[in-house]
Amino acid sequence: MKTPLPCIVAMGGINAGGRTSFHHAYLRTVWDALNPDQRADVLRGLATLRGPDVTTDKAGERALLEGTLIRRITHPHYDPDNLPMCRNVDLPASVEAPLTFTLPRRELPAAIPEHWQVEMQEDGQARITVTRPKQVRITVSRQSDVKSAGQLPEGFDPARYYNARFQPRGTQMALFAASDALHQMGIAWDRILAHVAPDQIGVYGGTGFPPTQAEGMGGTMQAWLKGERVSSKSLAMGINSMPADFINAYVLGNVGESSCAIAACATFLYNLRDAVHAIQAGRVRVAMVINAEAPITPEIVEGFNAMGALATQERLNKLDGTENSDPRHSSRPFGENCGFTLGESAQAIVLMDDALALELGAQILGAVPDVYTHADGFKRSISGPGVGNYLTFARAAQLVRDMLGDEVLRNRTFIMAHGSGTPQNRVTESRIFHRVAEHFGVEKWPLAAVKAFYGHSISVASGDQMASALGVFEHGLLPGIPTIDKVADDVFADHLDIRTGTRTLEQAGDSVALLNSKGFGGANATAPVLGPGLTRALLRQRHGEAALAAWASRHEVVATASAAYRERAQAGEYEVIYRFGETVLDDEQVTLDGEGIGLEGYPQAVSLKVPNPYGKLKTEG
Repeated sequence: MKTPLPCIVAMGGINAGGRTSFHHAYLRTVWDALNPDQRADVLRGLATLRGPDVTTDKAGERALLEGTLIRRITHPHYDPDNLPMCRNVDLPASVEAPLTFTLPRRELPAAIPEHWQVEMQEDGQARITVTRPKQVRITVSRQSDVKSAGQLPEGFDPARYYNARFQPRGTQMALFAASDALHQMGIAWDRILAHVAPDQIGVYGGTGFPPTQAEGMGGTMQAWLKGERVSSKSLAMGINSMPADFINAYVLGNVGESSCAIAACATFLYNLRDAVHAIQAGRVRVAMVINAEAPITPEIVEGFNAMGALATQERLNKLDGTENSDPRHSSRPFGENCGFTLGESAQAIVLMDDALALELGAQILGAVPDVYTHADGFKRSISGPGVGNYLTFARAAQLVRDMLGDEVLRNRTFIMAHGSGTPQNRVTESRIFHRVAEHFGVEKWPLAAVKAFYGHSISVASGDQMASALGVFEHGLLPGIPTIDKVADDVFADHLDIRTGTRTLEQAGDSVALLNSKGFGGANATAPVLGPGLTRALLRQRHGEAALAAWASRHEVVATASAAYRERAQAGEYEVIYRFGETVLDDEQVTLDGEGIGLEGYPQAVSLKVPNPYGKLKTEG
C-alpha cells in the first residue's frame, strides 16, 4: 500500500500583511513588483478589512499601506509612551501620621494589617486609621523601550464578525483564520463528511503563549493586583490549546484527533508534523493545522525586552546614527540588527491525503512529504542556538534530493528562513545553510525572511512562512529584505542569494520551499513544501493520467466556489463560522452497534474495527 501524500488544499488567516486567502498578505510583501491590477486588488482587500467607506484613491492608498506590516504600536494594543505600572514607595518618617480613610466593610481584607485601626460605622463603612505608614503602592506610567510590532491591518477587528464576547484576541483571530481557509477551499464541509468517517479528521494547533489579554490568562494573573474579581472564564480561555478547541467545538464539530504541540517559534511546524504523520499513517484523511498568537501586550513585550531579545528604539537609533529611527525598519534579518520585532498572526492550512484530494477535486496548492524536528542537545544557554537545525535542514534537503533529484535540489529550491533579526541568529542560521549547501552542491540558495514584514509571531512564525511560500509558488515572486541596506559582514553568505528587493523565480510552481524554524529553548524544525506543479507530477505518477483528468473535471466546481468566496471576501463578507450551541451532541445522539459508533448528524459511523498490531493473548486451556 502506498504511503498517502499530504496535499495542501486550502489556506487562510490574517497577519500584518492582510488576509491570507488568495495570497493577499503575501502580495503586500512583494508590492514593489506588482502590476496596477494586482495593486488595486490588494488595496481593495485591505480597505474591506479596515471597514466600510474606506477609499482607495491616492490618499487612501497611502493610509492603507501605512496601516500594515511592522509599525509603531498603537490602538487597540497600548501606548508605548504611557505604560501603566505600579511602584512601591517607602514613606519617610517625616510623613504625618495617622492617615485616615474609609472603605465599605465588604472590602476589608481578611487579615487586618498590623498598623491599621478599624472602626465600624453604621452606614456600612469602615473607618481605617493607619498609625505608622511605611510603604504605599502607587500607579505611575513610563515609556517602553520597544516601540514597534507587526500588527494586524489598522482598523481590522476580528471580533466584529461574530459574537466574540469574553474571548481573547488570539482565539478571535483563529476563528477568522479557520473560516478563511474553509471558504477558500471551495468544498463544503458536509461534502467532506460524506466521504470521510468522523474519526479520520484531525485538528492540530494552539498558541505559544497563554493569552495575556484580560480575557485570557492575563485576566487571571492581573485581577487581584488591579483590585478586580477573577473571571470564571479567563483561566480556561488561557489554555494553549484553545484555538484548536474552538475549531473543534464551534467550527467543524470535530470528534477526531486533536492535539496541541508547543515548541516556541517552531510550534506551527511541530503541529504540521503531527498532521503529516497522521495522514501518512492512515489515521487521518483531512487535517487542519492552525496556530494563533496575539503577543503584543506589555507583559510579553517587556518580558522579551528584559532578556535583550527585542529591537529597542535606543539600539536602532544607535545602529542608524539618528535620534528617530523608522519603526517600520526594526526587523532586519541577516543585516546589521539588534533584536527581533514581535508580530501577531493566525494561520491555517487544510491537508488531505492525495487520494481524497483527487476524489473531491480539491485545490492542489502544494504538498508536505515530511517535517523534521530535532532538539539541540547539550548546550550552555537554554535560549541559545544548538545543533538541532543541522539535523532538520540537512535531512529535509536529503529528502528533496531522494524524491526529486539533484537538479531540483540545486536549482529549484528556496529557503524560507527563520530570520528572527538578532545578531546571533544571522550568524548561526546562515552558517547552517552555508554548510548544508556546500554538502549538497548548492551554489546559491535564494532566501526570504518574512519576519522583516510581519514581525515574529512566535508560534505562528512558520505559518507566515508557509503562506508566503504558497504565494511564491503561485506568483513566482520571492520577497526581498527591504529593511536592510546590505547583508551583514558576519553572515555566511557565500552560498546564499539574499536580496533587498523582490526577485523573480523561474519555474516557481515546480520548485520546493524549505521552511526553517528555530524554537526558543531548543525546538527546531524544517519542512520541505513541494510546489503545485511538482505535486501534480507526483500525483500523476502515483495515480495515473486518467485519475488526474478526472480530478481536473471535478476541480472546476471547486475552483468556481473558491472564486465566489474571493469576491465575497473582497466585499468584506468573511462569513466567520461560529456555531455556538448548534447541533450539540449528548448521550441521546450516540448509538452503538456491532459495527461501530454512530453520531447524529454524521453520515458515516466510527468503526470499532480498531488496529491491533499485538495479536491476542493466548490463555491456557
